[in-house]
Amino acid sequence: MESIVDVVVLVAISVLGAALARRFGLLAPLVLLVAGLALSYVPGFPQAHLKSELVLIGILPPLLYVAALQTSVPAFRRQIRPILLLAIGLVLVTAFVVGTVVHWILPQIPYAACVALGAIVAPPDAVSATAIARSVGLPRRVVTILEGESLLNDATALVLVRISVGALSGAAVGFWPIAGQVALKAGGGVLIGLVAAIVAAKLHRKIEDPLLEDAVSLLIPFVVVIVAEVARSSSVVAVVVCGLYLGHRIPYLLSPTSRLQMEAVWRLTTFLLEGVVFLLVGLQLRSIGNSIETDVGTTVAVTAAVIGALIVVRFVWMYPATYLVRLIPRIRRREERPPWTSPTVIAWAGMRGVVTLAAAQTLDPSPFRDLFIFIAFAVIVFTLLLQGTTLPWLAVRLGVRQDTTTADALAEAGVQHQASRAALAALEKEADGAPTEVVDRLRALVESRSNNAWERLGNQQQETPSAAYGRLRREMISAERHVFKIARNEGRIPEEVLTRAQRELDLEESQLQRSDD
Repeated sequence: MESIVDVVVLVAISVLGAALARRFGLLAPLVLLVAGLALSYVPGFPQAHLKSELVLIGILPPLLYVAALQTSVPAFRRQIRPILLLAIGLVLVTAFVVGTVVHWILPQIPYAACVALGAIVAPPDAVSATAIARSVGLPRRVVTILEGESLLNDATALVLVRISVGALSGAAVGFWPIAGQVALKAGGGVLIGLVAAIVAAKLHRKIEDPLLEDAVSLLIPFVVVIVAEVARSSSVVAVVVCGLYLGHRIPYLLSPTSRLQMEAVWRLTTFLLEGVVFLLVGLQLRSIGNSIETDVGTTVAVTAAVIGALIVVRFVWMYPATYLVRLIPRIRRREERPPWTSPTVIAWAGMRGVVTLAAAQTLDPSPFRDLFIFIAFAVIVFTLLLQGTTLPWLAVRLGVRQDTTTADALAEAGVQHQASRAALAALEKEADGAPTEVVDRLRALVESRSNNAWERLGNQQQETPSAAYGRLRREMISAERHVFKIARNEGRIPEEVLTRAQRELDLEESQLQRSDD
């Protein structure tokens, strides 16, 4: 992809692929992978060559940053033990098991290089797993564990890849040297992430223009990554720490307009990045497959062995990691014993994605580089195809679903009642001198919002007053919008008046939509 036309074509195809995936209920990454592979056979279609710097600095940081912004820090803290067992323990075990299997099949490849391959394919991707988890309605604990694992396992994998590659050039390798490097890089990443988050928080507090706040937010993950790379620390850890810190404090840092606008900007950014990345993976598969020097039989065998090892190791790890720690009395008293179905679903949610792609691109040129990249890409395709398409079925089959509608509505109603009392107290305190009709209107608004929260606990088969209000108000807004457009077309009002009225109506309608969701 060398010209602006190629880039536009790439983005257009990724958008079309994502639209088709949503239309037919398929995984967008899988659709785009297949589309990219099919397009690679089209004569004259531009070839794609992803560079490791582009993925590690241009694509991965914003994806991780957004995921961290949206992660609940209290929930993350409560599940920190299973998250660390997966993000660190499982990644290390997987890397060495896969490395041992590959070295046994291909003994001519150095063991350190085989471990590097194991680290490349070890970390699951958050995008597919959490998207499916939320759509199926898995328990929040399962979703939090999957999100937390994917945020931290990237750092473990990328550090291990660099250590393994360094071992090929004669660097010292052993438990303590590896542990020291991991601790040093992770500690540096935490420090850089915290400092960057504090600086970014101060900037957000001082900036009042929503457009400038959006620009600062877009720059933060790239600046953090560049600083961490220069300092030779874990850029992944730095971005995640920065995102968690800011995400937890966003309600106090940004204005309502900035928060709404920033959410839309980041959703569009991640949508385009994810789509383009998986399309590029598919476009590269053909050229990488053609450049492999290993015979077809051996390539298929080692690829199948790697995929099998990944699936088996994750299952073998999950059950002891879930139940053995509960032999400790303190943990057993504090935490309920989860049913076996929960770790089974987590074990099956091992789809690989962007991180595996990024790590594979970091390998230095060598006789086995193309083979390893092909294996990494095959792992992405196979896990998305097998596990990604069957995870919803498995979750439903095992009954790992949680209907939190009633519990959420009850909790919301209770807190909304407290919030309404606080709002009314503030209103009474500041109402002196205000017109009576304004005070009555505000008091009615608070009472209506409180009643709406309790309505969600009622009979869902009948239309609630708030639902009726939303339906009718949307019809009224549509009629108002139509009148303004006619007046503009007839020349009775200028375009500026229509734009201002349109914006006010759009804001109100978007608020109605949020209330429905």
